[in-house]
Amino acid sequence: MSTSFYASGAFALLDSLIRNGTSYIFGYPGGAILPIYDELFRWEEKSLVKHILCRHEQGAVHAADGYSRSSGEVGVCFATSGPGATNLVTGIATANMDSVPIILVTGQVARPFIGTDAFQEVDIFGITLPIVKHSYIIRDPRDVSRIVSEAFYISKHGRPGPVLIDVPKDVGLEKFLYSFVPRTRINLPGCQPLPCPTKKHFPKILELIQHSNQPLLYVGGGAISSGASEVVKDFALRFKIPVTTTLMGKGIIDETNILSLGMLGMHGTAYANFAVSECDLLIALGARFDDRVTGKLDEFACNAQVIHIDIDPAEVGKNRIPHIAIVGDVKLVISDFLVYLNNCKNLTYNIDRTISWRNRIHTWKKQYPLLIPRNVDFLSAQEILYNLSIIEPSAYFTTDVGQHQMWSAQFLNVLPRHWASSSGLGTMGYGLPSAVGVQIAHLDRKVICISGDASFQMNLQELATIAQYKLPIKIIIINNKWQGMVRQWQQAFYGERYSHSSMSEGSPDFIKLAQSFGILGLEIEFRKDITKILHLLCDHDGPVLLNCKVREEENCYPMVAPGKSNAQMIGVKRQNVYTNRNQKL
Repeated sequence: MSTSFYASGAFALLDSLIRNGTSYIFGYPGGAILPIYDELFRWEEKSLVKHILCRHEQGAVHAADGYSRSSGEVGVCFATSGPGATNLVTGIATANMDSVPIILVTGQVARPFIGTDAFQEVDIFGITLPIVKHSYIIRDPRDVSRIVSEAFYISKHGRPGPVLIDVPKDVGLEKFLYSFVPRTRINLPGCQPLPCPTKKHFPKILELIQHSNQPLLYVGGGAISSGASEVVKDFALRFKIPVTTTLMGKGIIDETNILSLGMLGMHGTAYANFAVSECDLLIALGARFDDRVTGKLDEFACNAQVIHIDIDPAEVGKNRIPHIAIVGDVKLVISDFLVYLNNCKNLTYNIDRTISWRNRIHTWKKQYPLLIPRNVDFLSAQEILYNLSIIEPSAYFTTDVGQHQMWSAQFLNVLPRHWASSSGLGTMGYGLPSAVGVQIAHLDRKVICISGDASFQMNLQELATIAQYKLPIKIIIINNKWQGMVRQWQQAFYGERYSHSSMSEGSPDFIKLAQSFGILGLEIEFRKDITKILHLLCDHDGPVLLNCKVREEENCYPMVAPGKSNAQMIGVKRQNVYTNRNQKL
């Protein structure tokens, strides 16, 4: 039983966060949260927790997000009231869309001033209601410990997500008889432990697989959150089923594996999109049939029977009605199914049944490969990323949003949880602060941020965070002097009317910018220097910024136009100008 003693609400908050496993807090102080930061000072003096001072609250929440994605733990972020809290909104929405478990602690004006339009008062509880998994306003300091423990449980229970805790200033100051409330003592009637998934569908799933000639595994971020990489690979190998992933599902399988088709969807591989258009059985694991994946929904896997396994019942049947639906944790369901297979007597499955399907996919891979420019003088993002993946196969990668994000998804082969990219919300400015969180979670590992010149300028102030904490993050800017994806859409669909997408005027000298923070700045302009510069970047002990001056007009292909099916792609075959990424350059 916990010992009771008199303490402040701020003490209760810090004690409860640490007892729930918090090692790092990302944040930015301000008036209403000062009692909490004053208490934090004492805990840091005892080396019980470490606070990472980001330069903007949006940077702090993205850093907590990257910390969580790469470690699997709950990220924690502090911000003050008013503008401090509202600066978190984009990051909260980013985490919510991508199902990332983070806890946001915001300061609030003292309880007597709530509702009076006091200085820096804002209803952050109401503002964030649509974009959090749950939220609290602490009215009584005696509730602090229970609420913190509940927040940790809720954020990771079922489909993960962000939880907000709003703490009035006087709650942090008030003394009371405190005792810690562990998660074992909380009672949440609306958040009960998930039931074990029913196994009644397993015989039917096996029957569908046994009768399928053209099966396909479609794997999303839920499988990554579940830690299902090994069981998904075992399942795929057991039946020799090809695997395609979403942007969130990258890393679930080694993309050099013969069964891997890479990413599908708007900028997915041609062979993945052909496969999903032609398959007769689609097994969706932790995926939500997002519009960027499906293209024209009624033509997505239109000839296939669908098995959908997802932890969130709201996603099952939302966009596509499955023939078999199982609500449950992907890792547990697939693990149980593999056990079921092992216990099946006289189980027969003819691997040769699908050999013509696999051969057909292999032909598509040869005919419609991902392409890298060749026999040209200009520097290309594709070639840079292709070489980077070879040089640093075990690195953690973060990206911003745009063409460079899609090229990274195409050409980087990553390990599970080694990929952090804003997928659902598409948040420019995510990559750099996210890399801060990833590096804090893995201080001894290589962390590489892939950004664009436009995205990078959204949160470049976090270079100061990198400099302060001497984080050896490697930053690669794919600099084409445009908002690249906006320009590509304006070229393709808006009559080449390039309305405010050029970034050539007003952009900083990125090398001097890096140097002003004490960060090594490098630049590359010619293909012949790629390998040398990338090795210099990766081998340097400290942080490095590499400005890559790529061709301005290069577009990201393949591309599925809005309203088209996945089989109707633009730019899938241009071998006279490009080479297969699988060929030695």
